[in-house]
Formats: sequence, structure tokens, C-alpha cells
Amino acid sequence: MRLQFLVSLISVLMYCPSVLAHGGVAFEEDNCVINIGFLKAHFTGYQPQSRGNKEFCEDIPDVGESLFVIEYLHEFLSKIPVDFRIIEDVNNIGVFANWSDIESIEDIERVTVFYQPPVRRPGGVMNVEYEFREAGSYIGIVTAPHPTEDKIYRAVFQFQVGGRRFGYHLPIIFGLIVIVQYVYWVNGGGLRRLRQRRSM
Repeated sequence: MRLQFLVSLISVLMYCPSVLAHGGVAFEEDNCVINIGFLKAHFTGYQPQSRGNKEFCEDIPDVGESLFVIEYLHEFLSKIPVDFRIIEDVNNIGVFANWSDIESIEDIERVTVFYQPPVRRPGGVMNVEYEFREAGSYIGIVTAPHPTEDKIYRAVFQFQVGGRRFGYHLPIIFGLIVIVQYVYWVNGGGLRRLRQRRSM
């Protein structure tokens, strides 16, 4: 029974995106949401030339023209200038990228591939178009300053372009395989056979 439970657990983890969500992007009710401090925005990626109207929540499958649509879920965001930056993940920060990692980059302009200056968007939607020329790991950064207080709200999220993210999930999968093997050894044939050999 325990073995069957663990096999079921692996299946759930493999196919449940909310468990494997990463970075500043989270899945909420089938939507992709980025957290800009305590503020939230709905994030969607498109590749019209290669993928038509298909939506992407995080990773971008192809190198080439891409469109990001960020819809503000708080009216407050539409009243302040918000910028958007994409940088190369030169330090291989990966899925756990945060603002302290970005601050440690000596020359952020050198690794920036796209920057949209801060703009107020009364309609509450930011549209970003960029043509990726190389596959690899990138980091998106959204910055929103408070209009009256000395506060800056940020979202930092990593995404992959032109390739699957399977490698990032390997540690989780490997760990679950080890657990299943251990349970089988304790409850199943492995430990039993060892005891039988010792009793001979």
C-alpha cells in the first residue's frame, strides 16, 4: 500500500504545475500570476509566428519573436510607472532568482537584452515584444515604485527560452525515486531476501 501511495505521489508531482511552479511566477486557478511585492499581475506569453494564439505561462518554447502580456490585477499598478527588464541568466541563478541575486550583478546593463522604461498604463495592461536570438535561461524583472513613499515593489522570475525545463525537475524526481526504492527495500523483496539469506 505504501509503495502504491508513493507511486501515486510521483504521478501527481510530475503532472501538477502548481507543485513545480518556480521563481516569482505562481499558478492560481489556471492563471499565471506574478507577485510584484504585495501587488499581483496576470502574466501570459505568446509566440504568434511559431505558435499562433497558444498561451505560455512561464517558459518560451522557441527562439524568435515573443510577446508578453502583463495584466495588472491591482488598480494601484495602473496609476504608477512600471518598467520591465529581461536579462541573461549569466550567473545561472535559475528558478530561485530573487532581487538580492540581481543586486549582486556588477553591470546589469551589460546582461540586459530588453528594457522598457517606466510608463503609466491607465488601461492596466503592459505589452512587451522582443525577439530572442539565443536559447537559454533569462530573468524577467518588473519594478514599480510607490508614488508617495520610499518603497519599490519588484517581481523577479526566471524563464527558459528554446528548450524544456526538465533538468530543473530532475532533483525532485530523483529524490522520489530514491524514496520509492527505499520503501520497496524495507517492505518488499529486498530486506526480506536479505533476512532469508542470513537465516540460512
